[in-house]
Amino acid sequence: MQKVVLKAEKRAEIGKGGARSLRRHGMMPAVLYAAGTSTPIKVLSKEVTKLMASGGGEHALIAIELSEDKKDHWALIKDYQLDPIRNELLHVDFIEISLEKKIKITTPIIITKEPMGIKKGGILQQLMRDIEIECLPTQIPEGIEVDVSPLDIGHSLHVSDLTVKEGIKIISDPKKVILTVTAPVVEEVAAPAEAVVAEPEVVKKGKVKEEEAAGEEKEEPKGQKEQKEKKE
Repeated sequence: MQKVVLKAEKRAEIGKGGARSLRRHGMMPAVLYAAGTSTPIKVLSKEVTKLMASGGGEHALIAIELSEDKKDHWALIKDYQLDPIRNELLHVDFIEISLEKKIKITTPIIITKEPMGIKKGGILQQLMRDIEIECLPTQIPEGIEVDVSPLDIGHSLHVSDLTVKEGIKIISDPKKVILTVTAPVVEEVAAPAEAVVAEPEVVKKGKVKEEEAAGEEKEEPKGQKEQKEKKE
């Protein structure tokens, strides 16, 4: 795992005003937690930023050198605060540890190679990105690598399938699924809508003929019509 030496000093600056003053001078406010105590410290901003940018900062074993006691305080990063707009580090919390006592920590799962099921059109779904382990601080791995090339469609990788080095114990539930290769989704083709059957044209013509016929029945014969006109 990554080991880093970080120089630090105890700080008297507290509150938002003190933190802003430190940042203007290239320093970052931090806190070192140890055995129920907390010590406000300050570290060089560029050193912590470089550590976090390396990708392994959250799991790095850090030797904090306090100028006041000339002693190395072995620690891990417990938490940190980022500026939501500029994405810059604002504050870091460290937790002091003993190199001789096992600790519980999360470590990333590193997938190597591509499952054979993907080449057949399957879809990879990763449900877990890291697992919890227990080990000595000096044994913390940068990640747990796993070769998933044998996975076919319909197969899954569980926590119980992982192998780790001697001295490392997996704490996460062994029944949990890390990733699975599912079959591709087949879209259903909608059935064509049934055509609306139009009323036969002959029916319309029949209606017209019936109406015409009714009109003809109402028309008086020509002779009767002429007699009525003479009487009038």
